[in-house]
Amino acid sequence: MSGSEPVAVNILDREFLIACTPEEREGLLTAARYLDGKMREMRNNARTATLDRIAILAALNISHELLGARQREASDSAQLAEKLQAMHAKLERAFPGSLQ
Repeated sequence: MSGSEPVAVNILDREFLIACTPEEREGLLTAARYLDGKMREMRNNARTATLDRIAILAALNISHELLGARQREASDSAQLAEKLQAMHAKLERAFPGSLQ
């Protein structure tokens, strides 16, 4: 794996240098653009908010999205497991003893 290199990201018109490997660069830039968009959205919705408040609101919003996505994924996985179990039971009934 290659060494870390500084990558410039802009968030709310402020530049930050973040060290990352070349393999992580695209992911970092995508994450920075996403965070910048969320912070701009928060700033536009609350014109008098401080930078700290904007950052906290954006972090809470992103955390809520992440937890919701994880919950949906867990639910989808549980539904898939149930369907696979039902299919396995049908196959077992159709071909007794052959699925062991």
